[in-house]
Amino acid sequence: MSGDRSATALILVDLQNDFLPGGALPVKDGDAVVPVANRLQSCFPLVVATRDWHPANHVSFAENHPGKHVGDTIEVGGRPQRLWPVHCVVNSFGAAFPTGLDTARVAEVVHKGIDPHVDSYSGFFDNDHVNSTHLADYLKQHHVSTIYLAGLATDYCVKATALDGLSLGFKVALIADACRGIDLSHGDVARSIEEMRAAGAKIVQRDDVLAGRA
Repeated sequence: MSGDRSATALILVDLQNDFLPGGALPVKDGDAVVPVANRLQSCFPLVVATRDWHPANHVSFAENHPGKHVGDTIEVGGRPQRLWPVHCVVNSFGAAFPTGLDTARVAEVVHKGIDPHVDSYSGFFDNDHVNSTHLADYLKQHHVSTIYLAGLATDYCVKATALDGLSLGFKVALIADACRGIDLSHGDVARSIEEMRAAGAKIVQRDDVLAGRA
């Protein structure tokens, strides 16, 4: 994936206030990704950002299920649904990009998780893979064949975006040290990286990208 990057895009996954320390659903050291994301952007001709954009009655919020708690798993439409704290509600501070994130080069913002009845980890599809965002079409319109991923969280939204990108025919590179994970069960992040690798993603490091070696 080195060399000419004219057909590449950097996708910044869910760099939002609620996923940073102090937010409603913080990812440990998630704030460390922000300056790295700023540096990486200049390496790519196209930068896209995804963000959760949930209505207040979203199915993933524990408070919308009486008697249930954060961390519980319920069944929705025949699929398991983990319950989370209220986070990234439309137009809230938690849903906004952090002030430290340079968005001047972000050409497109893709909102996901907008349907109250189904969660959406991936930047491409809802979790039921019935409804899609406009991300794939946007990338194809810009003749993108390879996507590089950075952001939050490695073992959830980054992984889902990587796997869906591969299924759609994109080459995918995970910038592993430009992501942070939740690791609810110890080893989740490592297992997720191996799952992405096994599916065909290339695992790279930020210094290789910055030096043009990745």
